[in-house]
Amino acid sequence: MPLVAHNSLPTFQRLRDSGQDVLSRERARRQDIRELHIGLLNMMPDAALTATENQFIRLVGASNQIAQFYVYPFAIPEQERGPAALEHIEQHYFDFDALKEQGLDALIITGANPVNPVLENESFWDPLMAIVEWANDNVASVLCSCLATHALVKSRHDIERQRLQRKQWGVYSHKIIAPEHPLTWEINTRFDAPHSRFNEVSEEQLEEAGLKVLVGSDDAGVHLAVSPDQFRAVYFQGHPEYDAVSLLKEYKREVLRFVGDVRDTRPRFPENYFCNAASAIASGFLRAALKAKASGEAPPDFPETQLRALVDNTWGDTGKAIVNNWLGLVYQYTNLDRCKQFMDGVDPDNPLGL
Repeated sequence: MPLVAHNSLPTFQRLRDSGQDVLSRERARRQDIRELHIGLLNMMPDAALTATENQFIRLVGASNQIAQFYVYPFAIPEQERGPAALEHIEQHYFDFDALKEQGLDALIITGANPVNPVLENESFWDPLMAIVEWANDNVASVLCSCLATHALVKSRHDIERQRLQRKQWGVYSHKIIAPEHPLTWEINTRFDAPHSRFNEVSEEQLEEAGLKVLVGSDDAGVHLAVSPDQFRAVYFQGHPEYDAVSLLKEYKREVLRFVGDVRDTRPRFPENYFCNAASAIASGFLRAALKAKASGEAPPDFPETQLRALVDNTWGDTGKAIVNNWLGLVYQYTNLDRCKQFMDGVDPDNPLGL
């Protein structure tokens, strides 16, 4: 069943325009269908704030569970924001204290752009930990992306992320390690997924702490893992939410920083992402931009339109399927929680019997 556009968030109209089914509040009220209320803590920097919001809400709305989905984006006030992002948050995001009073069924936490090598020194650390502590007792499950995964496994299991020799950046082949787990049911045993990070937690670190790794890659490491209870925390180290152009936009940002002398080294192409034609276009742009800079001329425009036509999304269906399975477990758990006073013999540490 579809998303419900329960406030003026522009993402709802963008998803309608792209063909996704989004109900108005009035239409939703006329349907006698169970509701699921999902919090979305968006910690991404200003440039990616609305894109990330759109990506995760689209994933939730693509679920085929028998429920109406109400998604509530919110932010951490302690994170530094520019005027445009602050205005967007003020107009369209929700207050966490109000969401605590209302209640949520599940929580999604995005990645973030860290500025400190030690996560505990980030401005978002203490408020994030307070949100996670509340979620431990008040939502069915927390789904984490990238840096949020590193933060939660550090706080819950004392797992230190490790700095990589170079950025893990591109699209990589993955294999399902635990096909019996409900999160990986009816999913291709091999599939692509994008990564974009400078740090990692390894399969060995996670398993030593009692977590279960569900999906991994020989080249990119762990993509998906779950907490020891198999469900209450879902950890993505990759980015199932990414659009086809997300890595392209990251590359554009970095190559323009290089041309503008903001970074010292030429950025690599995202691995396994550009075809030969795209690589040739991107290389040609860089040569022309550096030549223009050397002669004191303005650089050419970045060929984003040309490159957009040459990049593919080879991971979207799998990301939707995993999130769909997760929401199905949330639905099942919240039904159990509502009737648990009538049930005997339910293990509180593993109520779904996973």
